[in-house]
Amino acid sequence: MEEKLADQIRNYCYTNYIIPARKNNQEDINIVVGQIHSEMNLKNRVPAVCSALQAKKFEIIANVKKISVEGPHQGMNTTITFKIL
Repeated sequence: MEEKLADQIRNYCYTNYIIPARKNNQEDINIVVGQIHSEMNLKNRVPAVCSALQAKKFEIIANVKKISVEGPHQGMNTTITFKIL
């Protein structure tokens, strides 16, 4: 079964952002939606990135807590801040 885009996004962010942040003993991390969108070579999928990262499922998978969302509701400059638990 093919992995859903939302799960691909969550796994990418977990692997490339959360794990390194945890290894560096960071208390929190800012993830910019447009940066993820570009790094994953997505086209017109900004809302999918926003939804995937703001879902409770990401907090559970990555063992993080969403503490703020800044910028547009679903835009390239949307920045989501997570507390690393």
